[in-house]
Amino acid sequence: MSTRRSVTAAVSLLLAVLMTALVTAASATAAPGSPQRPRSLEALVDGIVQRQLDEYRIPGAAVVVVSGGRQVLAKGYGVADIDRGTRVDAGRTGFFMGSDAKVFTAMAVLQQAERGKLDLKADVNRYLTRHKAGFTIKDSYPGRPVTVRDLLTHTAGFDNSIIGRATARPEDAERLGDSLAEHQPPRVRPPGEVSSYDNYGVALAGYLVELASGEPFAAYVDRHILRPLGMTRTSFAQPHPAAIATARADGYRPDGKRQVHAQGQYGAWTPTGAAAVTTATDMGRLMLAQLAGGALDGHRVLGETLTRAMQHRQFANDPRLPGIGYILEERDRDGHRMLVKDGDIPGFHDNLALLPDRDTGVYVAYNGDGEDGRASWAGQELVNLVADHTLGTPRRAAAARMGETDTFTGFYRSTRTSHSDLTRAAALTSSVRVTAGPDSTLTTTGPLSRDPDVTEQHWVRIGDGLFQEKGGQERLAFKDGRLFLASDPTVGYERVPWYESPVLHQQLLIGSLGVLLLSVAAWPIAALIGRRRSTDAAPAPAGARLARLLAWTTGALLAVATVCFALLVADPNALNQTVFLGDSPMLTLVPVLAKAALATTAAVLVCAVIAWWRRWWGWAARIHYSAVALAAVLFLTVAGNYHLLG
Repeated sequence: MSTRRSVTAAVSLLLAVLMTALVTAASATAAPGSPQRPRSLEALVDGIVQRQLDEYRIPGAAVVVVSGGRQVLAKGYGVADIDRGTRVDAGRTGFFMGSDAKVFTAMAVLQQAERGKLDLKADVNRYLTRHKAGFTIKDSYPGRPVTVRDLLTHTAGFDNSIIGRATARPEDAERLGDSLAEHQPPRVRPPGEVSSYDNYGVALAGYLVELASGEPFAAYVDRHILRPLGMTRTSFAQPHPAAIATARADGYRPDGKRQVHAQGQYGAWTPTGAAAVTTATDMGRLMLAQLAGGALDGHRVLGETLTRAMQHRQFANDPRLPGIGYILEERDRDGHRMLVKDGDIPGFHDNLALLPDRDTGVYVAYNGDGEDGRASWAGQELVNLVADHTLGTPRRAAAARMGETDTFTGFYRSTRTSHSDLTRAAALTSSVRVTAGPDSTLTTTGPLSRDPDVTEQHWVRIGDGLFQEKGGQERLAFKDGRLFLASDPTVGYERVPWYESPVLHQQLLIGSLGVLLLSVAAWPIAALIGRRRSTDAAPAPAGARLARLLAWTTGALLAVATVCFALLVADPNALNQTVFLGDSPMLTLVPVLAKAALATTAAVLVCAVIAWWRRWWGWAARIHYSAVALAAVLFLTVAGNYHLLG
């Protein structure tokens, strides 16, 4: 929104005095042509970014800060290419922006709405049918269609299914429309009920721009957003123009003591971030346009009304917490409103944040995943630092209030958990546990915090179903059996019944696998010992021998499937790339082995009944065989719940 219209004269005067006191001559490391900037801000940014690159093992980064209608800091750190030692240049080095590209998608959709070609309240099938797209969105909830607005607020209700949606090379990317038609995920909740991050929905929004404008999405963005804003080193094309490709940073992930190239930055879903590349200074121009109401240097890309709408809350999972505009997410920092968008793609992690009431924006990009994926947290660290530097005195914490807390205890599962592919297995370890403490306090255990070092948080009650983190700024709220976080308005956590408890499932998997592994190891040994001791004894019936072979095979299949799954998830950074590319044989092998075990388990159950009927073995042996059959059933039941059977 426009500085001239949104900032009072008093605040403008205060900022002017502050900038006058802090601004110094630009150093030799400044980006060419950048204006003078506050040395104290530069020192803060230098300190945290250099520490992050060293501690988190990230090759390079680029940062830009804009304020008062101009760029006040633009700087590169580390290397863009490890092999060549190319240094990062904030104005030249391109970084894949990941989901930050969704901001451009929202602007493109709103441009079409301004021109009357898209209606935000309309059923998306109106446009898919009118333009003969070849597919429509399935009518899973009659009378509740998915609207264009739902796509921009992550409220369409599509399942989260992204396996194989990326490619290693731009030449291998499908056409956007073809990919959307072929890979439409199921709708798992009615539209408008919950905001839950949705890549398919945003990709569909970009496709509607193609249909309405008659231009490929990448060409449309270039013509109607990038060129008017002077973002000459940003591209959504696949492959990129030569000038951009030659200066583009390589993405990396740690592998032991070395860094390896990360792949999976291309794909059909360009509106969600596939292939989109930019520089720090180009993103500075985007932020300046957003802060100025949709225009920059006399070029308007979006009307002020819809620019405000983009930044205004359009949906909130809980009205007491920050919500989401059109793609831009609200976040509270010391009582001040921030608008943020984070981007994560293999080897690249970006964070954009606007502070509208301070007419300030910050953007940072990293070209490495970092140890344990810490680059996604690094950007949040930097954004928080700049925000604190800009905003000043933190607000006073809300007063604690006594009240009921036991009703909130239990396990909660993310709404982003897939209902249709094996990434659902992440819920085994990523669910959140809520326990009650003394004095109306709660403790949460699990990955609620963006900081990977924080796995347990403590909360005090400040309202009905509303809690404040002890010693922190985070808030959480409970509503209709769901848990919501202030720091992430695009996810909810749904309470699960006792029989869906991840701890129970872990115990069942470990216990049943233990029985199977012991049996797989013990039966051959027992058979060998028995053969040596009773060489003259009559051989066991053929059915009994086949029954034990089937049980042994079942245990072996499930053991091998478990080992393959463990190898698949052992390296979180590599797993991220594997999920995007869908190219690991383990993704296919695990379900194949599990399905084979399902078939042999059915045969084992039949054999268990026959064993008792015909008394093939002694009591102990029959009980053991039945225990193996039960263990296989339990293992496969839990595995099937997490879609490990395919």
